Amino acid sequence: MNASALLIWMLVGFVVAIPTGLALLLLAARLGVRQHAYEDAPQTHRVKTGTPTMGGLVFVVALLATLVAGRVALLPELLVLVVSCAVIGAIDDIITVRGGAKRGLQARTKLLATALMAVIFLRAIDGGSALFPRDTLFHAGTLWLTAPHWLWLLLGTLAITGTIHAVNLTDGLDGLATGTMIPPLIVFGLVSAQSSVPAAAIAASAGAGACAGFLIFNRHPAKLFMGDTGSLALGALLGGVAILSGEMLLLLVVGGVFVAEALSVILQVSYFKATRGKRILRMSPLHHHFELAGWLETKVTARFWLASLICSLLGWTIVR
Repeated sequence: MNASALLIWMLVGFVVAIPTGLALLLLAARLGVRQHAYEDAPQTHRVKTGTPTMGGLVFVVALLATLVAGRVALLPELLVLVVSCAVIGAIDDIITVRGGAKRGLQARTKLLATALMAVIFLRAIDGGSALFPRDTLFHAGTLWLTAPHWLWLLLGTLAITGTIHAVNLTDGLDGLATGTMIPPLIVFGLVSAQSSVPAAAIAASAGAGACAGFLIFNRHPAKLFMGDTGSLALGALLGGVAILSGEMLLLLVVGGVFVAEALSVILQVSYFKATRGKRILRMSPLHHHFELAGWLETKVTARFWLASLICSLLGWTIVR
């Protein structure tokens, strides 16, 4: 699969996303599916209350379109992973919309549910086919070719689950998670094409295109939020294509922004508990720290997009 084919699938995702996003915008507004600003977020976020949400269904529709048009082996397994995580996010969004910003699924519940979906996905693609032998799926360069099966399952589960929740944490500013996701998906599309894994290449490319299309509605000032429906789905997509491409460890590089966001929360909470109330950052996740430092929301978003692009270029340089 060459670069031209990947561009075509990106265009498919982009074209599907625009009318789907418009339909979801109108439907969410009519049904009253609107975001509640979190009480712990910066005060400037109060104006976001009332914005239609659950726009992340755009990404599910885009992948469904690739399944119909592409008919590529193993895309259904990846689709099940993405859709199941989108459903988990949708349940959380619906509870939040009905009950307010303090309601929703508990973090532990979402973590366990998404981890279960990751295990199911890994078992579904597990090493029995000539197309996706386990060694190919697990390799990172040549480091892990002899890794035992249980280690592959463990690290695969951690990679997918960690990516899902890191993306979820990043989704806090208009267009932030959406734009940050595009470069990593493009890189994994290229890596998968280079490794002759068409399912991952097509899914990653269509996902990147869908993100670009969704930015029409999600850029500042956002008219439509993806909600947990979208952030969990996108995290599942990125984690899934990383596994299928055989370069799961590359997530740590190309997904550097997501890693930083997740680490900022872990360090903040750990330090807060250890010191009984002291903080490392003004607020976590990391993007809120920069907001409270006086950066405009659009500046934070643009800098994080640039950081994602740099990390992705670095990752591509490593594997090409």
